[in-house]
Amino acid sequence: MIRVLVADDEPLIVAGIRTILGSADGIEVVAEAADGRAAVEAAVRHRIDVALVDITMPVMDGLSAIEELRRLAPGVRCVVLTSFGAEANVVRALRSETAGFVLKNCGPDELIRAVRAAYDGDAYLSPAVTRTVLGMVTPTDRRREAAERLAALTARESDVVRLVGEGLSNAEIGRRLHMSETTIKTYMTRILAKLGCANRVQAALLARDAAPWPARDR
Repeated sequence: MIRVLVADDEPLIVAGIRTILGSADGIEVVAEAADGRAAVEAAVRHRIDVALVDITMPVMDGLSAIEELRRLAPGVRCVVLTSFGAEANVVRALRSETAGFVLKNCGPDELIRAVRAAYDGDAYLSPAVTRTVLGMVTPTDRRREAAERLAALTARESDVVRLVGEGLSNAEIGRRLHMSETTIKTYMTRILAKLGCANRVQAALLARDAAPWPARDR
């Protein structure tokens, strides 16, 4: 059973998420919090597996709460809840070691996928906003550094991380490259180690920073 905390200061959002996750097999919402400090305390007290954390909350903002959770309960996987119009905060979240982000108005299936992906150790990027947000955080002065780091990858690893940068899931990448999802997960493990990235979100940002990629021999 995946034990979930929902941290948001909007009661309707919390109620909706609880209803959606309550309908999914193997997921249970065991705690709620209306501010960042309460979220940290609840996550530690209830031995949470996955925390869904709103960015803008009173007392302590969501990203500060995530940083505190990383220190006090490093096993908790944090997924940021956000909405359009909060791009600057999303960029900060993506640069941290969160397990991804989803829109507050995402569909039920996507929310459930995000929780399960986080629990499985993957980082989930909402397809609805990945291209928009990643497109905002590619200053030209980072492109050379990104390209140099990505040069350590093999051609096939480059194919995989390029698709990660486009916001595709492991299953979607597997279908695109005619490979199994398990194989893609193995590639991702190697890619993250080579790039020195904590998760696929950071790898996606690195891939986006390097775009457009130069052609290379296969």
